[in-house]
Amino acid sequence: MAERKAFLLRIDEKLWEELERWAQDDLRSINGQIEFILRQAIQRRKGRTVNETLDRDAKGKKRSLY
Repeated sequence: MAERKAFLLRIDEKLWEELERWAQDDLRSINGQIEFILRQAIQRRKGRTVNETLDRDAKGKKRSLY
């Protein structure tokens, strides 16, 4: 697994509460939810859909269904 970078994030309390609710709805930790949101934003910026992203492994190679 890739090494993870730790950093401090200052965030508005109301935004934190919204992220916390969203993370609970998706059964993720808040950290996992923030990472998920950032990955989606990066893929949209690159012009890929979320489904195209989910079909690829961590190295960007297309996943086989079998």
